[in-house]
Amino acid sequence: MRKSTLLIASFTAMALALGGCASSLTGDTYSRDEARTVQTVRMGTIESLRPVKIEGTKTPIGAGAGAVVGGVAGSGVGGGRGSAVAAVVGAVAGGLLGAAAEEGLTRTQGVEITVREDDGTMRAYVQEVEENQIFRVGERVRILSVNGTSRVSH
Repeated sequence: MRKSTLLIASFTAMALALGGCASSLTGDTYSRDEARTVQTVRMGTIESLRPVKIEGTKTPIGAGAGAVVGGVAGSGVGGGRGSAVAAVVGAVAGGLLGAAAEEGLTRTQGVEITVREDDGTMRAYVQEVEENQIFRVGERVRILSVNGTSRVSH
C-alpha cells in the first residue's frame, strides 16, 4: 500500500512540475522583464501566413520526475537483487519517458507571419497561435520589439 501511495504522489509531482514548465509564446503575453519597458513599434502588411509547430521545453525536470517514478515502480518488482536491478531499469526508462512527456506536453501550435514592413523590408515572425487573434493576408499589423523579442499584433 505504501508503494502505491508513493507512486501516485510521484506521478502528481511530475504532472505539477511539467505544468510549471510551460511558458506562453503568444503575442499578447509579456515576461516580467518586458513589462514597463519601452518598445519599438513598426507597422507593416501581412504577406503570408504558415502554420508551424513550436517544440516543447526540454529541461531536466521531466527526465528527473520520470526517473523517480520509474525507479519507485521498478523497485516494487521482484525481491532482493532483482528489485535493485528493476529499480535501475525503471529509473532509466522513466527518465526517457519523462523527458519525452515534457517535450510533448509543452509543444504548441504556432504561426509564422511574414510581414512587409513600411520601410520595404520583409521579416518573418513566429509566435504561438491565440484563440482571440486571427491574422489575414493583406492585413495591417503592428510589430512590437523589446530586448530582442518581437511580436505581431493588431
